[in-house]
Amino acid sequence: MLPQEIIATKRDGGVLERAAIEAFIQGALDGSFKDYQISALLMAIVLRGMSPEETVDLTRTMLNSGERIRFPEIERAKVDKHSTGGVGDKVSLILTPLAVACGLCVPMISGRGLGHTGGTLDKLEAIPGFRTDLTNSAYKEQVRNIHQAIVSQTDQMVPADRLLYALRDVTATVESIPLITASILSKKLAEGIDALVLDVKVGKGAFMQTLPQARELAHSLVSVCQLLGNPASALITRMDQPLGRCVGNAVEVAEAIACLRGQGPDDLMEVTFALGAEMLRLGGLVKSASEARKRLQAAIADGSAMTAMRSLIEAQAGNPEVLDAPEKLPQARFSRPIYPPKTAIGATIHRADADKIGQAARLLGAGRAFAGAELDLAAGITDLAKIGETLRENQPMGILHFNTESAGVEAAYSRLLAAYGWSTESVIRKPLVIERVDS
Repeated sequence: MLPQEIIATKRDGGVLERAAIEAFIQGALDGSFKDYQISALLMAIVLRGMSPEETVDLTRTMLNSGERIRFPEIERAKVDKHSTGGVGDKVSLILTPLAVACGLCVPMISGRGLGHTGGTLDKLEAIPGFRTDLTNSAYKEQVRNIHQAIVSQTDQMVPADRLLYALRDVTATVESIPLITASILSKKLAEGIDALVLDVKVGKGAFMQTLPQARELAHSLVSVCQLLGNPASALITRMDQPLGRCVGNAVEVAEAIACLRGQGPDDLMEVTFALGAEMLRLGGLVKSASEARKRLQAAIADGSAMTAMRSLIEAQAGNPEVLDAPEKLPQARFSRPIYPPKTAIGATIHRADADKIGQAARLLGAGRAFAGAELDLAAGITDLAKIGETLRENQPMGILHFNTESAGVEAAYSRLLAAYGWSTESVIRKPLVIERVDS
């Protein structure tokens, strides 16, 4: 099948048969389709879209492009959670050991941050010694032994996604619901899971800026996952301000540890418990959200969630001492509090722009401006003020943490200050979970 025939079919708004999609992926992998031809088809997909059937076929073909891991010998339900990316979103660090403590198995292939959004792997690598680059065999053995792992994608797993994503990133073809769906699900279904819970973020700090966009992506992810034989549900959650009070890598690990001790910020725990309830429900362990919440809270209260976190860190060669002494995480040399103007004292915060706060953290070295950029794992922002809180004298809106005095620090200071808005009007706090999607 000639590549130009496939390109022309989609360019003209036609439907690609499964054989055409399989030829496209195979040609991309063996080099018989050139990069410019692959890019042309990606752009045609962005402009013309794909039917649900096409999206299912693309996801299945990408999934089958590499090794698909299975765990038939593990009796526990294998359930994962995926977030579409946000600022301060360290939920996976909390929820993975928490779900395991409640009786699930959580095999997780995760990713790195780019731009204003953070990456779970980067955060975990702030734990001294922690390895995310496990081989498939080591990953499988660890999941069998302790029922959890959080690792990076290997070369043998979904190579088609790695190839396509590299081209999408440089050809302005990232923003396509079918391509996003196939990319996320091909990786997730290769992990060996029985069910998947999705956290689709919406707002200024998310890739989906509007609720209609978020709904479209959530329905696409859930329906395609279900059509491929895996139960799934999604929560659409608000990302107008960061989750929790810390943004960075080591500082977010420290906040996640506090959550496992029962000392987490209310907003972060609200999202964690909501997603955890979906995981336990899909895993067949509970029948209601209230029952799930009690089990999740009990696992924190009795220390079993922290014990599971310790097992995860030890299994992946990290230093578990950080759980008892978070100061053993990377520490920045300098800190700089940002106070509100005197004229704002007594006012109520009505805006804490997640995008600007994420960009401020990136300017300090905590995030990447481009793929592969080196991170400063100690850099970040802590003590962030939240929407609905009153600005008080001598109480910072945030504290910058950095290792090098530079223009980036001044830019981060200005960006963080600009992220906040306040007024004398009272603010009604909106629930973080907007809606649930199960079809």
